[in-house]
Amino acid sequence: MDAVEVILIMLLAVVASAYISRLLPRAVPLPLVQITLGALIAAKSSHGVELEPELFFLAFLPPLLFLDGWRIPKSGLLRDKGMILELALGLVVFTVIGAGFLIHWLIPAMPLAVAFALAAIVSPTDPVAVSAIAASTPIPKRLMHILEGESLLNDASGLVCFRFAVVAALTGSFSPASAAMTFGWLVLAGIAAGVTVTLLVTGVQRWLTRHFGEPVGSPILVNLLLPFGAYLVAERLHGSGILAAVAAGITMSYVELSGHALAHTRIQRSAVWDTVQFALNGVMFVLLGEQLPDVFHDARATIEESGHLNPWWLAVYALAINAGLLLLRMLWVWASLRLTIFKQRMRHQPRIKINPRLLLATTLAGARGTITLAGVLTLPLLMPDGRPFPARALTIFLACSVILVSLLIASIGLPRLLAGVNFPAETEEQREEDTARRMAAKAAITAIEQTQITLMEAESCVDPEVYPQAAARVIAFYEHRLKEVDPASEQAWRKTDHAEQELRFAALEAERRAVWDLARHDHISDEISRKLVREIDLMEARYR
Repeated sequence: MDAVEVILIMLLAVVASAYISRLLPRAVPLPLVQITLGALIAAKSSHGVELEPELFFLAFLPPLLFLDGWRIPKSGLLRDKGMILELALGLVVFTVIGAGFLIHWLIPAMPLAVAFALAAIVSPTDPVAVSAIAASTPIPKRLMHILEGESLLNDASGLVCFRFAVVAALTGSFSPASAAMTFGWLVLAGIAAGVTVTLLVTGVQRWLTRHFGEPVGSPILVNLLLPFGAYLVAERLHGSGILAAVAAGITMSYVELSGHALAHTRIQRSAVWDTVQFALNGVMFVLLGEQLPDVFHDARATIEESGHLNPWWLAVYALAINAGLLLLRMLWVWASLRLTIFKQRMRHQPRIKINPRLLLATTLAGARGTITLAGVLTLPLLMPDGRPFPARALTIFLACSVILVSLLIASIGLPRLLAGVNFPAETEEQREEDTARRMAAKAAITAIEQTQITLMEAESCVDPEVYPQAAARVIAFYEHRLKEVDPASEQAWRKTDHAEQELRFAALEAERRAVWDLARHDHISDEISRKLVREIDLMEARYR
């Protein structure tokens, strides 16, 4: 019963954090609010949360990574693939080596393998934390796409490096040749498992739906279980479950383009996944706050191993590691931009200038979050011979400190750094949207005309005269949409767009109130009122 109560309290804390963050200044990101609530829970609770590392890893990471892979903008990912790969792979290795030696130099009592494990787990950035900060900061969309792509791929690379470092700490040996072969198998088996499981499950589900129909809720449940299936299959093959979850998400985004899922399933599934993402990310940060008092207490007990009795050395270590991570990230981003400029010069392309503010913004935007927390909590409790894992509590404390300090630096530094900067408008996305709307409307008009003729000529047609009138009404809707995206009249239509939205919202709200009023006075049944209100809600969601 205690475990159930703790889970419910944490979920309530996640809900409360969403409202509290709206009362605070916009510069305070949501993760910091959730961490604070977690610390309050720990202060008022008589018992902490006992975390089973492997179970914790399995419960939180696969769905979050799956969703990241599913929703990442693929066009931006492919367009800036060079920059993203340099940050997601090269920067991770650079950080592991540089920060690993820095940590071991700062804390000689921490074994080098454990120092590398700490460096590896703090190397992945967190897109949720950055998005929360970006809500009050004008970060350019292209930079956000690069940061999202980096966080998607560096989750996998950082966790794989973390796994190697932990194995080296447990066995006391590390073979580069064996590590290279193991890494290759982890990548290949993980990606293959994620792609295969997704294609197989969606294929079977499509066949079942085609022959037996689609049970309500079943496709959504299968979709929720998909990342766990891909993760477990990859782990059974001794591949990377993390890469399997990411690959499953990316594959799912392409499967979605086939359009076999029913419309109401897509709507419900999106709402369910939004709730799952909000809950899991929120619980992760609340858990971080709940674990902080115990982690700090254990870290104080183990700080003596480094020869320092004063607990303030913990703060020195935390700040020094954060400074080292920022310096390593800035050096790598600057070198990556210089390499890009050199390539452009060799290809005789127009040269770009390095904007110092954007360079610093990219550096500060590397906030750590859920992946770092989930990974570091999976550190083994014991060595193979039964001894406690060396400096485990100190490693967890320093990883948590990196999360907190990086969030504070980003939330304080980014708004001030980018204040007053005017970025050029992103016109490419608007052009793509207008083109898609135009082509879709033309295809719809063609389909209406063809279907009208088919229905009029069918033997079951009772009154052929109704179809031209119905077709004219539907075609008028799509012709109106074509005018909205017509380049010649684009400016005029855009001016009236906001006013039209406000009028539609007022009308929809009046519709809703009228339906509810009829239901309250028993003029219509509850079933009919729910059906009509759902239609109105979907219409409002479309305009929003």
